[in-house]
Amino acid sequence: MKLNSLLAFLLISLLCNAQERPIDFVNPFIGTSNFGTTNPGPIAVRGMTNVSPFNVAGPQNLPFEKDSRWWSTPYTSDNSFLTGFSHINLSGVGCPELGVILAMPTTGEVITNHVDYGSSYSDEIAKVGYYSNTLDKYNIKVEATATTRVGISRYTFPKGKSNILLNLGLGLTNEQGAQIKVVSPTEIEGIRSVGSFCYYKPEEAYPVYFVAQFSKPAEEFGTWKKPTTYKGEEAQWMGYNGKIRLMKGYTKEVVGDSIGAYVRYNFKKPTQVELKIGVSYISIENARENLEKETSGRTFDQILEATRKDWNEHLSRIEVEGGSDDDKTVFYTALYHTLIHPSTLNDANGEYPKMKTRETLKTEGTRYTVFSLWDTYRNLHQLMSLVYPEQQSNMVKSMLQIYDESGWLPKWELNATETTTMVGDPAGIVIADTYLKGIQDFDVEKAYEAMLKSADQLEGNPLRPGIKDYISKGYLTTKTTKSGSVSTTQEYNISDFAIAQLAKALGKKEDYKRFSKRSVSYRNLFDKEFNLLRPKNDDGSWLTPYNPETGANFVKNLGFIEGNAWQYTFMVSHDVKGLIKLMGGPKPFTNKLQQVFDKNQFDMANEPDIGYPYLFNYVKDEAWRTQKTVSELLSTYFKNAPDGLPGNDDTGTMSAWAVFSMMGIYPISPANPVYAVSIPTFDKITIHLNPKYYNNTSIQITKEGVQGKLLNMQLDGKKINAHFISHQKLTNASRLHFILD
Repeated sequence: MKLNSLLAFLLISLLCNAQERPIDFVNPFIGTSNFGTTNPGPIAVRGMTNVSPFNVAGPQNLPFEKDSRWWSTPYTSDNSFLTGFSHINLSGVGCPELGVILAMPTTGEVITNHVDYGSSYSDEIAKVGYYSNTLDKYNIKVEATATTRVGISRYTFPKGKSNILLNLGLGLTNEQGAQIKVVSPTEIEGIRSVGSFCYYKPEEAYPVYFVAQFSKPAEEFGTWKKPTTYKGEEAQWMGYNGKIRLMKGYTKEVVGDSIGAYVRYNFKKPTQVELKIGVSYISIENARENLEKETSGRTFDQILEATRKDWNEHLSRIEVEGGSDDDKTVFYTALYHTLIHPSTLNDANGEYPKMKTRETLKTEGTRYTVFSLWDTYRNLHQLMSLVYPEQQSNMVKSMLQIYDESGWLPKWELNATETTTMVGDPAGIVIADTYLKGIQDFDVEKAYEAMLKSADQLEGNPLRPGIKDYISKGYLTTKTTKSGSVSTTQEYNISDFAIAQLAKALGKKEDYKRFSKRSVSYRNLFDKEFNLLRPKNDDGSWLTPYNPETGANFVKNLGFIEGNAWQYTFMVSHDVKGLIKLMGGPKPFTNKLQQVFDKNQFDMANEPDIGYPYLFNYVKDEAWRTQKTVSELLSTYFKNAPDGLPGNDDTGTMSAWAVFSMMGIYPISPANPVYAVSIPTFDKITIHLNPKYYNNTSIQITKEGVQGKLLNMQLDGKKINAHFISHQKLTNASRLHFILD
């Protein structure tokens, strides 16, 4: 029976309406403005490579130029001057990193300065797995697609002299250092150093390896190097001081910071050349093997078709009916964005670098990377558990591999480095939530051991700085940390709640009691004068003077990280009943929560308060506020336009909020397998479940009536009185039906 269900599931995944496929409703330009930090370049599902147009370098791109401000994306739709196509990128992050291995086709003589060879562009097209434009300066049509570990470009050159440049000096990363070598007229290989994400841990900078292959042998090739400009006494003798060295026909390694290589052609007629760049975090040999395994014997069009087919199968796990085309585009683009990160770290042969030391290890499943867990623990992993549990299982296993290799669960892991960005101890929350949703094919005892280690170790604890005060006082103080004493306490509370829930499921009663008590220690920081949370000093006194609005718009403050008291006080979804009591009952709670929106304190572009709209569901007769607020937020901040995200996508977290909200359900409390409900955007939503993890093959979410107040809900024909539904009940049901007035 299980086998038949699995076959049916795979068949459903393959079938879709050829007229209206999910991939046809994806607009990769969404999020490329308004600091969404996505890019329109092609990428495979959870791909290692992403061929992004690079238009953030050079004075022509001011004010959105990478060296003139804090900038974390290789592309913005606000700019129009392009200096190449980068092959290793991040999507939806807040710190500059990667954006390297830039390829650029040109015509005429070889020019190696990106400001001089850059070009405006037109006829820009972006679809799932495909990007195209025309470089105006050269009349070259550029097309790009990708496999998991290979970026593929097709250049249509005009008649005459033409070049393809590989620039290793340019990038988003603040790291320097590279090596490049022309292997033959059809192949170039090299290494680029990257690292120091968010300007942390420069000592853990690491290499990315690549092999570039050209479909036509070059008539001429060479390398270049721009050395450091000397200013001492010796400079007067150096006629070549600081000048670019162009080395025609050179076939040995070139090492430096600002280096590159080129191939040249002289076409008698307009000609197409395909460029394939395979990458690896292990070795040049693995990069070459990745390239061969994923693209050998396949044309650009064949690769494009396969990549789009795979995307369509993944996006078809959720089918929607009704709603406008813009609604569908917002929905499927958001779902698309959630399938970019975490991304693949291991090579095709299973090899990947060990945490920190980067020794070569091997994995059986996929080793994932890019765990921006302070963001994604809130909703993205819950979406993966529901719709892509096989991926979520491998993500948890990747976290446990990280624990094996480093001794700690990840906080913000990137390419086998722990960046220690942001605060809290979020991995355990994700692991507990995953296990409690029935995805249990991982070593839960090891996971529990890892969670206890970060929760209890008093010395040398990188996941919970300030843990001594947290355990002895119940909270961090203004002396413990100079930024975020209250919000970090809240993050530790949520992690402790997750440990308590997992302990309960594993029959560890004493741990359940201990961590349940620890999980509500934020109550010590509740100040009835403001009816908000407030920092305390080391002696237990309140921080004075105190303005609860300080901290909005990323202003640094003692109490909160990237927010203020309004944006954090309600971030206790594991203890809403306790907060209601602290505030004096349901009415004061509702009024205070409504004030967050009325006083413009709500920030849709940041994580701490994104669950706020769903908290009205906890108060009798106030769920209408959730429905109204969620609907308004969706229409205001999520649009079919480049500025169609509220801000930084945070590796898919904002997009996951939109996906859940448009389906009418939201995982309001991490590590508590329950969904708060609002109203679905579509008339019918079908979620196809993986029968390896669920007894059911699909769930339908339907609605009847005009868009308005929710009258009642039915689960398989039986009325639901609450505005919540458990994950277990939802995934075992056939239909969740919304009836509107």
